[in-house]
Amino acid sequence: MVRRTNNDAGLPAADASVTRRKFLRGGAVVAGAAATSLAAPAVLAQSPLVVKMQTSWPASDIWMDMARQYVERVEQMSGGRLKIDLLPAGAVVGAFQVIDAVNDGVLDAAHSVSAYWYGKNKASSLFGTGPVFGGNPTTMLSWFYQGGGRELYRELTQDNMGLNIVGLLGFPMPAQPLGWFKNPVESVADIGGLKYRTVGLAADLMQSMGMSVTQLPGGEIVPAMERGVIDAFEFNNPSSDMRFGAQDVAKNYYLGSYHQASEAFEFLFNRDFMEDLDDDLRAIMEYGVEAASTANTAFALDNYSADLQKLQSESGVTVHQTPKEILEAQLEAWSEMITELEGDPFIKKVLDSQRAWVERVTYYEILNAPDYRLAYEHFFPGKLDS
Repeated sequence: MVRRTNNDAGLPAADASVTRRKFLRGGAVVAGAAATSLAAPAVLAQSPLVVKMQTSWPASDIWMDMARQYVERVEQMSGGRLKIDLLPAGAVVGAFQVIDAVNDGVLDAAHSVSAYWYGKNKASSLFGTGPVFGGNPTTMLSWFYQGGGRELYRELTQDNMGLNIVGLLGFPMPAQPLGWFKNPVESVADIGGLKYRTVGLAADLMQSMGMSVTQLPGGEIVPAMERGVIDAFEFNNPSSDMRFGAQDVAKNYYLGSYHQASEAFEFLFNRDFMEDLDDDLRAIMEYGVEAASTANTAFALDNYSADLQKLQSESGVTVHQTPKEILEAQLEAWSEMITELEGDPFIKKVLDSQRAWVERVTYYEILNAPDYRLAYEHFFPGKLDS
């Protein structure tokens, strides 16, 4: 079996022989050898290759459903040659430990977000919860695939950190809510001193604005709120928040914030595992991310919007837009943080790349976009004021 270099994936050519690792994972290959040149061709029979993949999400979270969309597409496109054993957070390792497990080969793959390993290297957050300079989530996911982000991610993980992983991003997440508060907040003074949950560089950002920040996995948020460990929190979206019971511990929900204005799922793969795959199976694992990204987007918009209505009509939640004073303060805080962060040459390299992409692409996007709010108010008058 001849291996070819997959330069787009950042993978070197693998050994031509079938490795012991692959043999054990995929099952024996039974082949019939032709006795003569006129004999029938060999017939190969191979059991499915089982891929052990863990997420960073509780079993009940909507993001498990979205991870399953990836699983379904990979299994169907592979014609049953790949079988993904999808596990929730904690099944093998904790939510924040999946990158270590993939690196070590304990897991073949993981479904997470890059901010969850922010403690290893702050640059990780730039591929999720960084300053987006005005670029929307689709803009920033496009930067990863067309603006040099994928190459910078490989440089960070493989060259700088020496991790035995390959990573891809998928699903441009809608901007994350400022979050859940017991009482209304109208100003920076109102959030000062509150114990707040967020992750990644957003933790540094909100702390610089006077909050006391704790980084917690999603499954630990509501219990922490109930025990008084935190006073307010954000996770990501109305569906996830509703499923883990955010509405039971707070009633004021603030949407639209700059602390995490863009993020995407991070698909992590053990590099040895990917190199051992046949070329077509490796392509399915990779391009399955793009297929799931489209499915995730449609699924999210349907569920997030429906669940936001349920939170309002069934759970008595008051939905607000984040006050302008807080948004402006977030931008000022980002500006100060960027100056500090750029003391790291690699971080500056990434931020320079993102700035150049956003300056060019978002200029086009803003000038080209009609005023969608104007159109919405025309056809649904008064709806935004209710």
